Amino acid sequence: MDRTTSKRLAIFGTLIIIVSFCYNASSQDYRILVTNDDGIESPLLHNLVANLALMNGVEIVVAAPNENQSGSSQSSIGGPLVVEELSMEGATEAYSISGRPADAVRFAVVQLQHNDKFDLVISGVNRGANVGNVSHLSGTVGAAMEGVYHGLPAIAVSQEVTGVETGASAKFILQLVERYRTFGAPQGVVMAINIPSGDLKGVAVRAMGDSYLMTDSYSLNGDSEGKAYFEPERRRTQSTRDFTDTYAYQHGYITVTPLDFDWTAYSLIEDIESWGLGLP
Repeated sequence: MDRTTSKRLAIFGTLIIIVSFCYNASSQDYRILVTNDDGIESPLLHNLVANLALMNGVEIVVAAPNENQSGSSQSSIGGPLVVEELSMEGATEAYSISGRPADAVRFAVVQLQHNDKFDLVISGVNRGANVGNVSHLSGTVGAAMEGVYHGLPAIAVSQEVTGVETGASAKFILQLVERYRTFGAPQGVVMAINIPSGDLKGVAVRAMGDSYLMTDSYSLNGDSEGKAYFEPERRRTQSTRDFTDTYAYQHGYITVTPLDFDWTAYSLIEDIESWGLGLP
């Protein structure tokens, strides 16, 4: 065999390896971890999983709290978890976790990734909006933030309690997932989606706004054995700031808000450095 032929065979062999690698990479399933804070029995979670399963080349793993954990933010129970494997339509694996939403995501990332890393975390669909400052309290957003904490892109999805077409919610999420698969997902960001009820006017990309839920007072609900039981009295408020997600949501728009994991108020760092703080 002459030197030219040998070179051609070597190049041909290299091309075969490259083509084979590209084929295998492209043929791998897009792995999505689905969670929520309403609990693994939530119909909205099951509906989302069933719709995601309609996409070609998608593998879905579910890890969600065994019961409602609304308002738990990114908290953790800090102790042992009881994990039960379940069967769920559309999911290759599904697990009920006796912890917070963040616990469920952390368990899945550490224990369930196997040799294939998750490509995306989707938290939801939550029953109730998480626009504005409420996002800081949300277990739905907290679970998505836990995904970002572990280096995974994440989407948090919430919708109004009544008057929302769940199929339309799922289709909107599928649209976003398809874009992520095609163009790549933004890293270090939770994409917070909120879907209002009624006739939708469009999609608005907005910054986090003011709170739509206010606690005005607490009413005494009972007194037993020296312990007083108080119930919060809450009311909904209308946003007047038209550049916020709260305002757009309240005016019939699906809102899209990119949330950064880093809460640092960078504008204050230089000012605080000038305060002359020192060791006591």
